[in-house]
Amino acid sequence: MSKNTFALFFGNRGFFPETLIAGARKEMEARLQQLGYDTILMPADATPHGAVESAAEGEKYANWLATKRGQFDGVILCLPNFGDETGAVAALKDAGVPIWIHAYPDELDQMGFRKRRDAFCGKFSVMDVFCQYGVPFTTFPPHTVHPQSETFAAQAQEFACVCRVVKGMKNFNVGAIGARTTAFKTVRFDELTLQRHGITCETLDLSSVISAVRRVKDDDARVATKSALLQGYSNCSNVPPAAMLTMAKLGVVLDDIIVNLKLDALAIRCWLELELELKVAPCLLVSEINDRLIPCACEVDVCNAVAMHALRLASGKAATCLDWNNNYGDEADKCILFHCGPVPQSLMTGKGEVVDHPMFAKALGAGCGWGPNVGRIAPMPMTYASCKTENGKLTFYLGQGEITQDKIAEDFFGCAGVAQIAGLQDKLHVIGQSGYRHHVSMTPGYVERAVREAFTKYLKYDIQAW
Repeated sequence: MSKNTFALFFGNRGFFPETLIAGARKEMEARLQQLGYDTILMPADATPHGAVESAAEGEKYANWLATKRGQFDGVILCLPNFGDETGAVAALKDAGVPIWIHAYPDELDQMGFRKRRDAFCGKFSVMDVFCQYGVPFTTFPPHTVHPQSETFAAQAQEFACVCRVVKGMKNFNVGAIGARTTAFKTVRFDELTLQRHGITCETLDLSSVISAVRRVKDDDARVATKSALLQGYSNCSNVPPAAMLTMAKLGVVLDDIIVNLKLDALAIRCWLELELELKVAPCLLVSEINDRLIPCACEVDVCNAVAMHALRLASGKAATCLDWNNNYGDEADKCILFHCGPVPQSLMTGKGEVVDHPMFAKALGAGCGWGPNVGRIAPMPMTYASCKTENGKLTFYLGQGEITQDKIAEDFFGCAGVAQIAGLQDKLHVIGQSGYRHHVSMTPGYVERAVREAFTKYLKYDIQAW
């Protein structure tokens, strides 16, 4: 994951100690670099004291920022003292990226006229005027925080998460590999709604994928490389050589599709044609693609591929698409999340085992569905989401919970984990009543707040109320 780059803005108001600006410029730049972020600053001599305190100076900053377009992911508006709200809005009203308004705290033993900051108060003025101008911005509690604190480090991390989601969701490609299975009307979606939000859907007929697999030569060097990668990735010891060869060829073809269509995410028709025609299921390939941080959903669920992409951007880790699948006894806030075997290995308790899919063995005969990477989802804090298109709107639900260490019966097929989510039954009721699908996307860590901030404030998506 590449570094986030922040443009730094410093506000000043002449009635307050301008001597604090130079120290803040040095401190903020050094602290952010220490935390692993890159920064850009307007030269200190471009304005008096290296800060902005008038509309004219704000326009100068805006012009400088325009020359750096594409080089920064967000702006940190720093108030070492009260600051000037008119200069700030002139500078940043067209920034086009998330803006974090940060204010330095006062110290109780430095409250004289020469040292008192009053940034606590000034922050309200900046926020007020930004609201009047309709400029979206981000703030975090507490109201003031020192850059050297751990709280600041946590806020910077969350703001970086917001910036990644906003940048990554504004313009990306998602692939629909194969048509929706006729029976699965649950995964319907509207391409035009996605496009209005900058999401381009590239579609590909599954017959062309199968044809491409059949054209790949057995001795193609890429096939040997892919086969070795897959056998190192999971336990493939029981997979017949012919199925392993076909799986590797399908992996090569999917990789070509991802490159040629410049896909940032994809959803694949995973049954029954692949099993009928190629005698393999794509689960292991989906698992490995997800572990490369390219979100890949099952059952042509394009909307959950979109949700996975957002979660992956937020966490910086792999996401996965699962079924809301089973109750967990009588425990109201627990359920079993499951899918046949596309869960990325990085989210599992250990290396999975590739098996012949029992559902396809029952329907088509044994040996037609080698591919599920079975095992268990590792215990972890997690954030979940799902998406639908309806009446021209892109709507998500979001939440947090954890995958627990609770046991699941040994003979439970697939890759599963027990999820614990506060108020689960009420949330499941809303999910069903609101027409969301049976799938849910998940990624490690608690990133709900950052994703919600990015979705509602900057991307203008609709968020489902619980």
